[in-house]
Amino acid sequence: MSIRTPQTPSRGTAAGSPGRWNRLVGSIVEAALSPHPVDRYLELLDPMLTWRDLRGEIVRAEQPTPRTVRLTIGPTRQWRGHRAGQFVQLSVVIDGVRHTRCFSPANAATGPDGDIELTITANDDGLVSKHLVAHARPGDVVGLSQADGDFVLPETDPTSAVFISGGSGVTPVLSMFRTLVARGYAGPITFVHYARTASEVAYRDELLALASAHPNVDLRVHHTRDDRDGHFTAAHLDDVPGVVDADVFVCGPRALMDAVAEVHGALGISQPLHSEAFTLTPTTAVDPDSVEGELTFSRSGTTATNDGRPILDQAEAAGLTPESGCRMGICFSCTAVKKSGCTRNVLTGETDTESDTQIQLCINAPVGSVDIEL
Repeated sequence: MSIRTPQTPSRGTAAGSPGRWNRLVGSIVEAALSPHPVDRYLELLDPMLTWRDLRGEIVRAEQPTPRTVRLTIGPTRQWRGHRAGQFVQLSVVIDGVRHTRCFSPANAATGPDGDIELTITANDDGLVSKHLVAHARPGDVVGLSQADGDFVLPETDPTSAVFISGGSGVTPVLSMFRTLVARGYAGPITFVHYARTASEVAYRDELLALASAHPNVDLRVHHTRDDRDGHFTAAHLDDVPGVVDADVFVCGPRALMDAVAEVHGALGISQPLHSEAFTLTPTTAVDPDSVEGELTFSRSGTTATNDGRPILDQAEAAGLTPESGCRMGICFSCTAVKKSGCTRNVLTGETDTESDTQIQLCINAPVGSVDIEL
């Protein structure tokens, strides 16, 4: 459901373009309803009735495997569509606290009128993923962001496409795969997927159907617990047509991505490796005996002894609930001002001693005592 704004003035009037007119009307309405944004009032009537917020209603919820849920989401009118491989931020309220995580649509690239298909695996330490697998139902309304990310297909079709995924990393590369198939791509496609067992391949039936229907598709599924050679090796790319000039796309656990990167270099593949990780991996392990200092969360008046973990983890352990999203440095949901002290980026190893600067809490750990405006 959407709101109709007054008819846009004709060209040349003082209000100017339709976009400017809509912004003007929105500002006037929000000022009249201050102190709360318009959407806080509209959601009392219907959570899908929004002025600015992008939301989505779950129209279908299926469980293709015991640990996954597949959601088809109908977004509100603000949705601009997605490119294959991008991610969205999905927000849900759990026990009164709003939590945000990043998930990649698995459906082919769509425009503003398309639905969003998300397949989510319940990770052992995943609060949001476990909640969605257990509780997501048709009719539920979730918060959404516009699609983002640069793990996407190139502007021109590749000579040969190789998609490699592990576990829940299948969704962005499946979106790319589906997009190429939908537009009649005739080049060779090799799809290599890794799951712990056959029962945990979330898109098994569809992958088999696509491979059967399209002669240019070579499907290779490996089970890391059941197969003797289940983990990626160079042999898994044997006989890939045009592999030297192929565009290789990989998404999955860090061990898989590192192994693919090593083989990619050894084979001398001419195109750059396209990759996206969905887990955060520190560059170096922290020795607990070398950690010192104290974390001060100045706004809340809370302190905690530094244990070496990223600041977001330590803030949550101290009872705080800062906004967060992907938890791996992508979405910038968990930024806060560092008032003083030194922090280390756990992805790059770089340290930063600048005061009064915005940092990402999920990928920065304190080095000694640090004061954060939380």
